[in-house]
Amino acid sequence: MPTQTTDLTQQLAAIPVFSDMSAEDLGWLAARMEVAHYAAGDVIVAEGSPADRLFVILEGEVAGKREHSTGDPRTFSARAGQVTGMLPFSRLTHFPLTVRAMTPVTNAYLHVSHFPEMLQRLPEIGPKLVGILADRIRETTRSSQQREKLMALGKLSAGLAHELNNPASAVRNAAVNLKQTVAALRTASLHLDKRAIPQEQRVFLARLQCDWSSNHPLVALDSLDRSDREEDLGTWLEGRGIENARQLAPDLVDAGCDLATLRDLSQRFDNQTLGDVVTLLTASFTINRLVEGIVSGTSKIGQLVRAIKQYSYMDQSPEQEIDIHEGLESTLLMFHYRLKYGISVERQYDRSIPRICAHGGELNQVWTNLIDNAIDAMNGHGELVVRTAAEFGRVLVEFRDNGPGIPPEIQDRIFEPFFTTKPVGEGTGLGLDTVYRIVEQHHGEVRFESQPGRTSFQVRLPVSR
Repeated sequence: MPTQTTDLTQQLAAIPVFSDMSAEDLGWLAARMEVAHYAAGDVIVAEGSPADRLFVILEGEVAGKREHSTGDPRTFSARAGQVTGMLPFSRLTHFPLTVRAMTPVTNAYLHVSHFPEMLQRLPEIGPKLVGILADRIRETTRSSQQREKLMALGKLSAGLAHELNNPASAVRNAAVNLKQTVAALRTASLHLDKRAIPQEQRVFLARLQCDWSSNHPLVALDSLDRSDREEDLGTWLEGRGIENARQLAPDLVDAGCDLATLRDLSQRFDNQTLGDVVTLLTASFTINRLVEGIVSGTSKIGQLVRAIKQYSYMDQSPEQEIDIHEGLESTLLMFHYRLKYGISVERQYDRSIPRICAHGGELNQVWTNLIDNAIDAMNGHGELVVRTAAEFGRVLVEFRDNGPGIPPEIQDRIFEPFFTTKPVGEGTGLGLDTVYRIVEQHHGEVRFESQPGRTSFQVRLPVSR
């Protein structure tokens, strides 16, 4: 036996996959292998090259990643003692990553042309290599599933940030304006105190502020009517020599004030006092409006926070009795930022259906993937119907959209792992696979029907597990 083969036989014997093989079998294997040495940084496998060899890392460490294309963030690493590359029964045709030596590396290669003879001559090695292949598939699937979850989380996070930003900005702006308005109110009150207006007039102002909203209901104005009213009020105030008349007019219009009100005030107060009175009333009306805006904004933020907690089932046990409708509503709220620009949602809920025992957070992943797919299918414009019903000890949840439908030629593949029709970088093909697995774990079933203009996914779950 040549010296190189003898040395390689001894090295293979130290590797777990080959450790229980006889010296004769190891010698046969070593005689058909080629040994290659690499310096740190050298390319061992080029991305896109034919997957035509198994390799055993005898020394050093390697790492792989995409270097010439985008869309797949997978990485790979292996060290001395591991078997990788093309394996028997693998469907790999080309290496998807560029693999480089991280340290000085020594590899032993076995070309795929030797696989049939190897599996026949050394039958005990087949299950071991299949085990390595299965481990690799599981790791790839787990990594891709984690990426799918992160992509979904990223979409929801972006939408939530947008949804939270609107009320948060409104509250912030209202708080800034409130500070300025309170200062104006205090200044006007101070001026009126210095004028020592009669008690009767003070009582009149206090009552006017308290009773204003009930006696002057707000009326929606179009832009032209609003502009005309602002012009009329501003001109009238300027005619009385009131400072900041044009700045006061829009707030008076917001409060429902008209010329009749101002004329009534002018009969009770002289022109010098009238300016402070109008400023006081305007500030008072504005404060009420700003406070209402703050209450509305904080309520919206609170609603979103509650929806997030409910969506994730934060601080709750993983499996419990849940109300399907609560999960559906919290998920729809998560997607509000995508639905509100062109998709109408019709809820056909059967509120009489019972609570079911389930993992609420996992079911919300199901609703998330199915709603997300429906939105994508309709390209952001259409109608989404969400229906629930009771069916002989089971609960039905249906999602129906009026998109173009699923092409018949791919309908038998949509639940396959990694199958996707989305462009590179926009999907991993695990959304419906995730739906299928979660529903199956809950002892339920998922089906679909599709034709142009109508696609329906039905999830059926048992009431009791």
